[in-house]
Amino acid sequence: MKRGFGLIEIVIGSAVLSAALLSVSSYYQQAIRVSRSTATTVQASLLLEEGVEIARIFRDSGWTNVGSPANGTIYFLNFNGTKWATSTTNTYIDGTFERTVRFDDVYRNGSDDIVATPGTLDPNTRKATVSVSFWNLTATTTRTIETYLTNIF
Repeated sequence: MKRGFGLIEIVIGSAVLSAALLSVSSYYQQAIRVSRSTATTVQASLLLEEGVEIARIFRDSGWTNVGSPANGTIYFLNFNGTKWATSTTNTYIDGTFERTVRFDDVYRNGSDDIVATPGTLDPNTRKATVSVSFWNLTATTTRTIETYLTNIF
């Protein structure tokens, strides 16, 4: 009878140990998955901020860079080694991220507040919309940020 009891203790102990190891392993797999997702989201946020800074660089190097692009046309941002440029050719950053910028006309009402059309076109203000799209676990995620650029020079 003592032999059977010892065998049962070994089986139960092995089951408890296996369950504990399985749950710890599951926890670490989930932690790694979340960590990768968070790193991608942070990188996308930094690319958004950089996109807004690039739009400001365009404005600072000449208002025609911001004022002349067609209203609502989507452009991709490229760095040629010395300066930033826009392109209509799709480019991927690190083979993962797709970043675009779009410039839209801005209209103002009689109180000089920004409004949707109808209103008076403000030729010295443009709305810049920067978007970053990337694959996140099971679907494409798109982050967008908007800002207004004015002809301050």
